[in-house]
Amino acid sequence: MSGVVLADTGPLYALADPSDQFHGRAHRELETIVSRNNSVVVIFPVLCEAHTLVLRRLGGRYAAGWLGEVLSGSLPVNPDTNDYLDATVGLRKYSDHPITLVDALLARLTRRLEAPVWTFDRHFVTMRTSVWKPALT
Repeated sequence: MSGVVLADTGPLYALADPSDQFHGRAHRELETIVSRNNSVVVIFPVLCEAHTLVLRRLGGRYAAGWLGEVLSGSLPVNPDTNDYLDATVGLRKYSDHPITLVDALLARLTRRLEAPVWTFDRHFVTMRTSVWKPALT
């Protein structure tokens, strides 16, 4: 799937919370993604994870508005059963690392969709996942 970037929870949450240490970076990187005519894909497990953070930290009203913005500004994708099964197999390889099922699922989809993940987490490198990076200026 060319022209797409898969969003991880970190950047989605950072976009929502002005007090987040990565808020400015997330906005700059989103502008770069959009300026390159890329679409942001959000898998539903990541959406659920980010929504939970927004809801708990910023409140229900904010979370409702945020959810609408994310859904209207991204391409939501639902992983299939094989994606989940492959992700659980992948987790076994990295059982000595704090990698969640959602992260392993996202890594699986970067391979299947041939698209990089937009993340602030280093463990995607551990999983040998294609990570989106803004061009150095």
